Amino acid sequence: MQIKDYQVVLLGVMIALGSVCSTYILSKSIVQFQKLQNQTIRVTGSASQNVTSDSASWYIDFHTNKTTLKEGYARINSDAKKIKDFFISKGIDEKNIDFSSISSYEKYRRLANGYTSNEIESYNVSQTVTVKSNDIEKLTQIAKDVNELVNQDIELTSGNVQYFVSNLDDIKVKMIAEASKNAKERAQSLVKGTNGKIGVMTSARMGVFQIVPVDSTDVSDYGINDTSSIEKKVVSTVTATFTVK
Repeated sequence: MQIKDYQVVLLGVMIALGSVCSTYILSKSIVQFQKLQNQTIRVTGSASQNVTSDSASWYIDFHTNKTTLKEGYARINSDAKKIKDFFISKGIDEKNIDFSSISSYEKYRRLANGYTSNEIESYNVSQTVTVKSNDIEKLTQIAKDVNELVNQDIELTSGNVQYFVSNLDDIKVKMIAEASKNAKERAQSLVKGTNGKIGVMTSARMGVFQIVPVDSTDVSDYGINDTSSIEKKVVSTVTATFTVK
């Protein structure tokens, strides 16, 4: 059977039209897929809560320098008893007074030329005591009375009172939930002007916690854990990505 010229032309036209239509449909599908893929929004939500510390800790490092190790240990033990009596007299329970092990090192005699000799000149002996209390005001006041120990000829170095929040982990969980909620609210506010709607959350990344004094605006990439203030502020951030309908 012979195929006439017009049939060949018609067949060619049909193939061409089919190819064009297929290309159009495919390209349209790709564009729609890419558009769908790009219809997301990323926002950072935050939440904060003021908290009050409910426990405190304070340490004292006391030391002495004696010509013999025996004298050094005897003096440290004597000072430790005075310090323990001091805390008990201030109303601190003995179980909350923790003494570290005693440490010591030799000090060698220095020669006239500035070099150190092999002759032991004296021994430095030291110990640290740490006191913890749930009565923050009491421990804060005791720290101010440290001069009473100095007046007993105790050589010491006093640290700052540190303040802690016992249920901080529970607060952090709550803050993450509130920061996530805030992120969604911000996303909804951003797309509201375009008549869009927020869909599902496709990803979320928790930021580091900032635990700072109440009036502080300090932020650190590694997070802040303030122990110097009784009143603190816990700040949490969550960066989330949502689909947009």
